[in-house]
Amino acid sequence: MTKILAFAGSNSKDSINKQLAIYASGLIEDAQVTVLDLNDFELPIFSKHYEKDHGVPENALSFLNYIKKSDGIVLSLAENNAAYSAVFKNLFDWMSRAEAKLFFGKPMLLMATSDGKRGAISVLTMAKERFPRHDAQIVADFSLPSFEANFANGKITNPDLDNELKRKVELLKKHL
Repeated sequence: MTKILAFAGSNSKDSINKQLAIYASGLIEDAQVTVLDLNDFELPIFSKHYEKDHGVPENALSFLNYIKKSDGIVLSLAENNAAYSAVFKNLFDWMSRAEAKLFFGKPMLLMATSDGKRGAISVLTMAKERFPRHDAQIVADFSLPSFEANFANGKITNPDLDNELKRKVELLKKHL
């Protein structure tokens, strides 16, 4: 059975990006989906001094292990000030210290959403440029604008946007 890892680049308890990741990963039939919450992987703020004194924290290594064991990744990034959320950037920094190619060539559906009309496109653009350097195989990307207006009851309510996401999920499925 195909193993999908789904998570949001957010630590919000009611993360709209986590809701989107859950919805998108649920569209993959016959898959075992593991949804991770960054709140379960608390980490100290990255510093070379901490790493020298203590090594890479176990929670970063544990998250890497989930990536290694997956066949594909569904990731939806939160955008804070046009960049990654601090919690995601910190996890990303720690994982990259343990394993520079931290995405292990896994096929990825990369997404982002926000309440704004741009749909967190800045962070999505940043990640599309950066992640391949860490061996991400981004096979599709998707931005959901105006989350509150286009998502309810666990799914996308705008038919055009929903069909677009479903096409992107199909691209991911072809690479699994």
